[in-house]
Amino acid sequence: MATGRQTLAELRRLLGPQRARMAAAVALLIAATVAGLVTPPLLGRIVDLASTGGSTGAIVVTGIGLVAGALGEAVPAGFGVALLAQGAESMLARLRERFVDSALRLPLEQVERAGAGDLTSRVTNDVAAIAEAARGALPEFTRAMLTIGLTLAGMAVLDWRFLIAALVAVPVQVYTVRWYARRAGPLYAAQRVAVAAQQHHLLATIEGARTIRAFRIADEHGNRVATRSQQAVDLLLRAVALQTRFYARLHVAEFAGLAAVLTTGFFLVRADAVSIGTATAAALYFHGLFNPINVALALVDDAQVAASGLNRLVGVAALTAATSRSGRPASPRRADRPAPTDTADRSPRPILPTAAEPATASSQPRAAAHGSRSAATAPEAAVVVRGLGFAYREGRTVLSDIDLTIAPGERVAVVGSTGAGKTTLAKVIAGVHEPTAGTVDVPAGEVALLTQEVHVFAGPLAEDLRLARPDATDDQVRAALAAVDALTWADKLPDGLATEVGAGGHTLTAAQAQQLAFARLILADPPVAILDEATAEAGSAGARLLERVAEAALAGRTALIVAHRLTQAASADRVVVLDAGRIVDLGTHAELTSRPGPYATLWEAWSAHR
Repeated sequence: MATGRQTLAELRRLLGPQRARMAAAVALLIAATVAGLVTPPLLGRIVDLASTGGSTGAIVVTGIGLVAGALGEAVPAGFGVALLAQGAESMLARLRERFVDSALRLPLEQVERAGAGDLTSRVTNDVAAIAEAARGALPEFTRAMLTIGLTLAGMAVLDWRFLIAALVAVPVQVYTVRWYARRAGPLYAAQRVAVAAQQHHLLATIEGARTIRAFRIADEHGNRVATRSQQAVDLLLRAVALQTRFYARLHVAEFAGLAAVLTTGFFLVRADAVSIGTATAAALYFHGLFNPINVALALVDDAQVAASGLNRLVGVAALTAATSRSGRPASPRRADRPAPTDTADRSPRPILPTAAEPATASSQPRAAAHGSRSAATAPEAAVVVRGLGFAYREGRTVLSDIDLTIAPGERVAVVGSTGAGKTTLAKVIAGVHEPTAGTVDVPAGEVALLTQEVHVFAGPLAEDLRLARPDATDDQVRAALAAVDALTWADKLPDGLATEVGAGGHTLTAAQAQQLAFARLILADPPVAILDEATAEAGSAGARLLERVAEAALAGRTALIVAHRLTQAASADRVVVLDAGRIVDLGTHAELTSRPGPYATLWEAWSAHR
C-alpha cells in the first residue's frame, strides 16, 4: 500500500500531460454552472409577476430566459464532463501501463509471497473502481463542488441572511463526513484485501483442480473458497450498513438547512426586506443544493474505494522504486554489478541439433526467468558465492556458509536429498530470493532460470518464443526450435509456427512445453543458465529427450544444474553435494566416486537401482 504522499506525487506526475485538457474542462463546467444559476431568480421573478399582476408577455419573456439558461447549462456541461472524463481515463491508462511494467519488475520472491490473487485483484477490481471514479465520480464531484460554491454566492447576492441560514446544515454535514471517513477507509481497505484473498484461493483451486480431485479434497478446498468469499461478503454488507447510516444523517442536515432558509425568508418578507419571489429564489437555491451536496458527500464513498485501489496500484510502483533495471531489489548483501550489456544484436550460440524422441507425458506448465547484471569484459569467474546464508523465516536457516565459484563455461551439478536446499540455492543465485547472509555475484552477466514448471504463453507459437527476444527473425526462431528438436513437430501443427498455443489453444505435451522453454533460453542467450530439475516432469522417455536438449541448449554457457538424475551429475564438470543446507562434498564425478562419501553412496545406490 502506497502512502498518501506517494499517491499524491504519482497523481501529479500523471496530471502533467493532461493539464490543458483539465483546465478547459473546468472552465466549461464553471460556465455551465453560472448559466444554471439563473433559473431560481427567473422562477422567483415569475412568482413576483404573478403576485403583482404582471403582464403575460413579461412572464413569456422570463420563460424564454429559463429555456436559454437550460441550454446554456447543458451544452458546456456536456463538453466539460466529456473532457474531464477523457483526461481522467488517459491518466488511468498511464497508471495501468506503469502498474504492469512495475509488476513485471517486482522481485519474484515478493510476487510468490503475495500470490496470484493479489496482483489479479489489483489489476481488475482496483482498476475497475478507479476507472468508475474517473469516468463518473470525478466529473460529478467537480460539477457538484462548483455548483455548491456558486449557489452559495448567489444566495448571498439575494440577501446575506439567506447564506447564514443555509450554513446551519454545514456542521451536521461536516460531522457526518468525518464520522464516515474514519470508518470507511479501513473498512474498504480490509474489503479489498479480503477480495484479493478470495481470488487467490479461487485461482489456486482452479489451477490445481486435477490434484484436488485426485486426493479427494474438493470439499475442503470448496469450504476454503466459501470461507474467503463469505468474509468478503460480510465486509461488503458492513459497508452497505455504513452507507445507510451516512445518508440518514445527510437527510437531517437537509431538513435543518431548508427549515432555516424558509424561516428566514418568512421573516424577511414580513419585514418587507425582500419580495416573495426573492424568498422563493433563495429556497429554490438551497433546494437545488440537495443533489450536489449529496453527490459531493456521497462521492466521498466512491473516493474511499478509489483511493484504496489507487494506493494499492501506486504501492506496486513504489515497491520497484528501489529496484534495479534487472528486477533485483537493492541489497547490501549482493555484490554490485556493472550495467547490463546490450543483447539486441547478439546471435544464439551455435548448437548442434539432436535426434527427436516422442514425449508421452502432459502437464499444466509454468515458467520463471530472471535477468541480472553483466560485465563488459570477460570475467575470471562466472558466478561467485561467498558465505551465503538464507532463511525463509528468521531462525529457520535453509542455507548456511555456502562458498562456490563457477568458472566461465563450466557446468556444475547440484545433488542432494529432498529438502537439502538445492532449489533454494538455485533461486538465490538466480536472484529470485535475496541472501540473508553473504554475497552472490554474477560478473558473467545475465542469468536465466529454467524450472520443471514451465509456462506456455497464450498466443502464436512464434510469439511465445519471441518473448525471450522480441527482435528475433523467423530464421532465428526456427533455428532455436531446430536446436531443441522441436522444429519437426512445430511444423506439423495446424498453422505451423502461427498456431495458437497456451490457454484456449493447441495443447502441448510436457516435453514439448519444456522444449519451448529451452528454445527461449537459446534466443535469450544468457551467459549463465540455471536448470532446476528442468527435465523432471516429462516422464522417462521425455526426460531422456530433454536431457539431450538441455545438453545442446547449454553448449557454450556457464550452467548450474539441479539434477534429479545422476546421469546429469556424471556429465557435469563438477558436482556439489548439499545436505541440510551445507556443501558436504565437492569435486568431479570421478573424484567423488573414487572415495567414500555421500555422493559415492548416492551413485552406488542409484547404479544398483538402474
